[in-house]
Amino acid sequence: MMRMLGYTGFISMESFRTPNFKLVSEVLLWLVRWYDPQADIPPDVETEQDRVRFIKAVAEFMATQPHIELDMKNLYRADGNAVKELLKITSVFRSIMKAAESASMSEEDTRKFLSDLDSKIADKVKAARQLASEIASTGASLCDLLGKEVELREARTEAIARPLDLNEAEKAMKTAIACVLDEVQKTQDTLNNVALDEAILDAKIEKRKLELERSQKRLETLQSIRPAFMDEYEKVEEELQKQYSTYVKKFRNLTYLEQLLKDQQRAEQELFESLPSSGSSRVLSGFLEDDSDIEITNRLNCEQYHFRSRVSHGD
Repeated sequence: MMRMLGYTGFISMESFRTPNFKLVSEVLLWLVRWYDPQADIPPDVETEQDRVRFIKAVAEFMATQPHIELDMKNLYRADGNAVKELLKITSVFRSIMKAAESASMSEEDTRKFLSDLDSKIADKVKAARQLASEIASTGASLCDLLGKEVELREARTEAIARPLDLNEAEKAMKTAIACVLDEVQKTQDTLNNVALDEAILDAKIEKRKLELERSQKRLETLQSIRPAFMDEYEKVEEELQKQYSTYVKKFRNLTYLEQLLKDQQRAEQELFESLPSSGSSRVLSGFLEDDSDIEITNRLNCEQYHFRSRVSHGD
């Protein structure tokens, strides 16, 4: 794994048979420099305080930058347990390296990978906050209980020192057994009622199904039978259609004749108004003497009157 990341030093399992803090510190410092060349990690590991400071700095860097949680005690041991912590770091760095080197990974896949990584980190942060809240609430409740220990100790000591009365104990046990039996009986009654209600509901459902089947059969029968009045209805509908066609035709003719009459009257009015006043009397007398025009107008009026009478009587 370290070779894939580009580490040139020699590492084997024999190197960690015994504690080897120098090699562990060298690998940790190289991994930190691989992730962030500008990281400020103290390289001194000569004294015990330097080693503790170095381990804390590396653990803090890994927790804040690549979000990797490390066990500082295992790292300080610098043995096989430290290898497990190193594998955590190298596996994450290897996945980052693969993601960066993959030429087939599209921009959308990269965003998805980063989004998944952020979601995982957010889930871990949420779980850590929830755990911290639970620890705080548990500590508060534990503190309250410890504060009552003085009173409870006296009551506990008094209860232990008091001699046990077998009659009272037997009475209490019988009372508890009776309460349990009552609860069992109530539960059994509830179950029986549920079974009875279920049977009643099943019977109602079956009854409704039979009624539905009968109604469907009746509907099919009614749809297949032709009503007795259907023949008469069709004849009346056909006759009504004929009457309506006749009505439409006569109404159209009446409208046309009325329009002709209006045009004739308008033409006469326009002609009368266009003539000079000196000759209007002669033209008017000429129109009155013209029997053919008067006869046509009277005929149109009579025809219009008779036609309206027939339409009003439904002829």
